Amino acid sequence: MKAENRKLFHELEVEKCLVTLLGSESDGPKIAASQAISAMSENSSSKDFFNTQGIPQLVQLLRSDNEEVREAAALALANLTTCNPVNANAAAEADGIDPLISILSSKRDGAVANAATVLTNMAMQEPLRTSIQSHDIMHALMGPLHSDNPVVQSKAALTVAATACDVEARAELKNCGGLEPLVELLYSKNDEVRRHASWAVMVCAGDELMAVEFCRLGALDILEEINLSVRRKNKFSEAAYNKLLNNNLSLKYSQIGYLSSSNIISDGFYDYGRINPGTKLLPLKELCFQEPSDQRAVLLINSKASDNAGFGSPTEEKAEPASGRNTAASRSAAKEKGPRKGRGKKEEEKLKEEEEILAVPKLTGESSDKEWFPPSDPDFCVYVYEVTKSILPITNIKEQIEALAKYVAEKMGGKISKEKLPDFGWELHISELKFQLKSNVIPIGYIKKGIFYHRALLFKALADKIGLGCSLVRGEYGRAWNEVKLQNESRKGATGGLPQPEVYIVDVMFHPGSLLRLQSREADLYRFL
Repeated sequence: MKAENRKLFHELEVEKCLVTLLGSESDGPKIAASQAISAMSENSSSKDFFNTQGIPQLVQLLRSDNEEVREAAALALANLTTCNPVNANAAAEADGIDPLISILSSKRDGAVANAATVLTNMAMQEPLRTSIQSHDIMHALMGPLHSDNPVVQSKAALTVAATACDVEARAELKNCGGLEPLVELLYSKNDEVRRHASWAVMVCAGDELMAVEFCRLGALDILEEINLSVRRKNKFSEAAYNKLLNNNLSLKYSQIGYLSSSNIISDGFYDYGRINPGTKLLPLKELCFQEPSDQRAVLLINSKASDNAGFGSPTEEKAEPASGRNTAASRSAAKEKGPRKGRGKKEEEKLKEEEEILAVPKLTGESSDKEWFPPSDPDFCVYVYEVTKSILPITNIKEQIEALAKYVAEKMGGKISKEKLPDFGWELHISELKFQLKSNVIPIGYIKKGIFYHRALLFKALADKIGLGCSLVRGEYGRAWNEVKLQNESRKGATGGLPQPEVYIVDVMFHPGSLLRLQSREADLYRFL
C-alpha cells in the first residue's frame, strides 16, 4: 500500500471500519482486518488511532483457536508497537504478554516471529521487561531458538537481547539451556541471524560468569573467525567479541597481552602466560588441581581472606594486622628458627617436617565434593590494606604512582640493577614456591623475588584496588610494564587549555618510581631487551 493511499484511507476514517471488523463472528474478516491494520500502521496518525481502539481487540484475537487469526493479530501488533512505546504499553495493559508468550510455541513460524517482535518492542521499557521476565520468557524462547526458520531464529535472538538485561534473566537463560543455541546461531549463513545472535551474546556476556561460560562453549572462537571476514562481520560481532574478553580478563590478557585502565582486575584473575588464538585457557580450578611442572607459573590475584579476619576490602575499616601475622613470610620465618635445646637431632628433623607440612596451604581443597575456593593470599590482603591506608590518601596522582611503584618493588625484592638481574635468583625462588605449594598456581603475595611481569601485575592489581588508572602490557622474554597517563601542565595547548595527557611507563625494577615517557630511549630500554 502506497503512502498516499494510507493517508487517504486515514482521512476517510477507515480505521473505525477495521476495528469493527475485528469483532466479526467469522474468522475471515478478522484476518483481513488485522492484515489491513498492519498495512495502515505505517501511517503515524493511524498508529496513534489504534492505541485505544484496535489494540485491545487484537490482543483478544491472540487467544483465538484459529492459528491464522492469531498470526494476523500478532503481525498487526508487531507493526503497531514498533518504535511506539505508547502502543507497546497499551498492548501490555490489555493483558497481551501472556498470549504472546503462548504463541511462541505455535507451529506457525510467522506467528512465532510476530509474537517475538511484539515482546521485543515491549521489552524496550523496563517495567514491561520485568513483567515479561516474570512470565518465564526464557523457557518459552527455547523452541524458537532451536527453529530451522532463519526469520524465527533472528526474532528469537533479538528477544533474548531485549530481555536478558540483568543477572537474574541471564542466569535463567543459562539454566534453560539457552546459551548453546545462541552460540550455534553465530554459525548461521544468514546475516540477520548472525547479527542478532551476536547482539544477544553481547548483552548476555555482561557479567564475568556468563562471559566465561560463552568462552567455554566456543563463542569467542566463532566471533573471532566472523570478525576476520569482511563480508560476515558486523558491529555487533565485534562488540560481542570485545565484551567477552572484557568480562574474562584472564583470557584477554593471555590472548592479547593488554589490559586497559578500564579493565579492573578482580579477585580470581590469573595470568597463565601468553596463549595463541583458538587455544583453550583452562579454568583456575583445573589449574590448581594440576601437579607442579616446569611450565611457567600461573600468577593468581585474590584478596579474599581465608577467614573472617581478612583485609580483602579496601572500603572496609579493619584493625591493622600484627606484623607478619598469618602471612607467608611469617610462616617461612618460623622454619628458619634455630635448633631447640634439649631435643635430639631426629626429633628436631621430625618437628621441622611437621612445620613445613603445616606451612603449605591446601590450594586444591580437601575434597572435590566441597565447595571450591581459589587459594587464599594473606600477604596480598595485607598489601591491599597497606596501600589503601598509606597511598590512597595521597592527593597528587603522580606521587601516588611513584609511591606505589616503590612499594611494589620493595615487596618483590627491591631495586635491581641491570647488571645484577641475571643473578637475582627469581627462577629458583619461583621453583621453590611451586614445590612448597604443590601447584603451578602461585598467589602473587607469595612472590618475594619478582621481575618485570610479576611486578607489573602486582602494580596493576593494587592500582585497581585504590582506583589508580593504569594499563598492563605484556612484552617478550618475561617483560611486562604499566602505562599511566599524566597531564604535563607546563605545556599549554594552542587555545590555552591543557594538552592531551602524555603516556608514561612506570619503572618498578631499576629505578622504582621513575616515570619514563613512552617511546623515549629510556622507555624502550625498559620494555625491550
